[in-house]
Amino acid sequence: MTTQTTPPLTELEEANIVETPGVAGHPRGLGPLFFTELWERFSFYGMRSILILYMHTPAAEGGLGFSVKDAAGIYGTYTMSVYLTAVPGGLIADYLTGAKLAVFLGGVIIAAGHFSMVFHSMTTFYLGLILISLGTGLLKPNISTMVGGLYRQNDPRRDSGFSIFYMGINIGSVLAGFTVGYLAKGETFKRFLASMGQDPNSSWHYGFGAAGVGMVLGLIIYVLYQKQLKGVGNKIPKAPKDKTANKTETVFREPLTRDDWKRIVAIFIFFLFTILFWGAYEQKGASLNLFADKLVRAEIFGMRFPVPFLQSLTGIFVIMLAPVFSYLWIRMKDRQPSSPTKFAFGLVFIGLAFMLMVPASLLTADGKVTFWWLVGLYFLAVCGEMCLSPVGLSTVTKLAPIKLVGIMMGVWFLAAAFGNKLAGYLSSFFVSDNPGRLATLYGGIAIGLLVSAGILALFTPSIRKMMGRVT
Repeated sequence: MTTQTTPPLTELEEANIVETPGVAGHPRGLGPLFFTELWERFSFYGMRSILILYMHTPAAEGGLGFSVKDAAGIYGTYTMSVYLTAVPGGLIADYLTGAKLAVFLGGVIIAAGHFSMVFHSMTTFYLGLILISLGTGLLKPNISTMVGGLYRQNDPRRDSGFSIFYMGINIGSVLAGFTVGYLAKGETFKRFLASMGQDPNSSWHYGFGAAGVGMVLGLIIYVLYQKQLKGVGNKIPKAPKDKTANKTETVFREPLTRDDWKRIVAIFIFFLFTILFWGAYEQKGASLNLFADKLVRAEIFGMRFPVPFLQSLTGIFVIMLAPVFSYLWIRMKDRQPSSPTKFAFGLVFIGLAFMLMVPASLLTADGKVTFWWLVGLYFLAVCGEMCLSPVGLSTVTKLAPIKLVGIMMGVWFLAAAFGNKLAGYLSSFFVSDNPGRLATLYGGIAIGLLVSAGILALFTPSIRKMMGRVT
């Protein structure tokens, strides 16, 4: 889940924008924000690519020895909290610190969290998860706000700038799986540690440390290039009230109309289906990560590779497919499917993705299976993401009454939070020694998604009536 959005700028914020042309005609400030976010996502996805594996690995092999149920529960709670903390993180920036300082403080707290996990103890482990959650809540929403603050509201470069920023997120996630995965699970690195007289089972903590180093690199770039961010992300003082402001405020005091309530109901319908989507999609860091670790032949051309490498596939596919889907919607123009239909397609794609796991699970009865099953799953899942995630953000901004856009966006991100918690719950049913039960788990997820897509398609005409002129 890697899309971004920002609320409209106020007149005072637009007045503070300083034009500093940079690469490809974009503001120079986009560069440092791009690389800061790239390294923050490197740290986040890097740690997450090994988190459940570390928790479930026996203590004799350097892990924590948690059961699948306990590890999955902690994973779900942690990934949920990352989204929940974005709400207070945005409020802190709005009312206390400003976005610029919030991003810096968030990065420092995130780095401290990763470095806490370098030490092998339950105390530092839980401390690390708490710090990363709090720091991400400060950094993630506010760096997106700063990107929006680089452009005036009707600047034609705005969407292009966010597209570039979006690519930085996914580049970071791709690098993370390869780098952190190698340090934590790479056999050659373990042999290197042994040759240096160190315990090879301590390799997990080098992975966590690398995630912390990534965040520090992002902070260094952020601090060194502050001049390019002049006037962006500062705390905005409250403007004095005037006649114009009073006229604007009357809009916000007007009661919601019947059509407003219909559109809000439509948002909540999308909200429910989005929870189901993320509950399946986020299996990649939980049960599918365990599946890869225990039941997949992680080798290509006869060479073994660390299973966290597979976590980089989603970032690769997003980079490949985002331009394709963007071009497709533009090319179709007025003939493109409605928002509810795109949502249904998203559920169908990810439902088909999990159908692949039914034969893959059954084949584990004869031993480990090829990793290509997961390649197919991740490809289809990203196709689903392209139909649902960016469309959902765009739809909410169009459907929400102007005075409730911020609240509705906060509610929308709660769908991701609840979806991540659901992913942890479903992952608690993972078993590595019972192919039939495993096939039932993934088959049940697939059927649930496909049935949900059918229900959404059935009610699409009614939803479109609720949406009014929004398509």
